[in-house]
Amino acid sequence: MEAYILIVEDDYKSQQLLKQFLTSNDYEVDCANDGIEAIHMHRENNYDLILLDVNMPNLDGFSVCSMIRKESQVPIIFVTGVSSEKDQMRAFDLLCDDYIIKPYSYNLLLKRVQAVLRRAKIDKRESYIEFEKIKLNLKTYSVEIDDEIVDLTLKEFKILKSLIQNYPQVVTREKLLDSIWGYDYFGDTRIVDAHIKNIRKKIKLPYIKTVKGIGYTLKKDI
Repeated sequence: MEAYILIVEDDYKSQQLLKQFLTSNDYEVDCANDGIEAIHMHRENNYDLILLDVNMPNLDGFSVCSMIRKESQVPIIFVTGVSSEKDQMRAFDLLCDDYIIKPYSYNLLLKRVQAVLRRAKIDKRESYIEFEKIKLNLKTYSVEIDDEIVDLTLKEFKILKSLIQNYPQVVTREKLLDSIWGYDYFGDTRIVDAHIKNIRKKIKLPYIKTVKGIGYTLKKDI
C-alpha cells in the first residue's frame, strides 16, 4: 500500500471515479460524503493524506481544513471547482498543502499527490530522532516510549536530545552546561547529574551510562 487517503467529496460519481483511480495505483482509500463525516473519519483513522472539496453540505471544505489543522498536520489537498484567487489564498492561509482545480488530469493529480506525500515523509523524518524505544519529537518537544508520552522538562528534553544526537560519543558535563544552560552559567556541574537522575527516573530505561569523571553516553539494549 502506497498510502492511506481520505476523499471528501459530495458528488458520488466524482468520488467513486477518483477512488477507483487511486485504488488502481495501490492507495488505500476511504470516502466521506460531507464535512461532518470527514471530521469523524479523520479522528477515527490515521490517514496519510486528505483530498478535500470546498462546496459540501453540512460543513464546507474550508471549515473542515481549519478544524483538522487544530488537531493534525496531515497533508490536505483541495480538489474543487472553486477557482477564484481569493478562495485559493484562503485555502493556503488555512495551511493546505496544494490546491487542484476541477476539471483536472488524473495523471497530474497523481503526481501532485505523490509530491505532497514525499514532502510529508521528509518532514516527518526530520521532526523526530530516536534511540531504541525512545522517540523525541523536535517540533513539539515531546518524548514517547512505546507510544506513551513521558513528561520531561525542557532542559531534560534537551539533555536527552544531546545524548541521542551525539551517540555513541560521550557528552561531557561541561558541554551540556554550555549548550543548555549557556556559556554564562557558573554554577556547579552537579546540576547536570540531578537532571540526569530525573530523566532516568522518568524514562525507566537503562540507556544512560555514566562515564566517571567525564559525563554521559547512551548504551543500547543487548
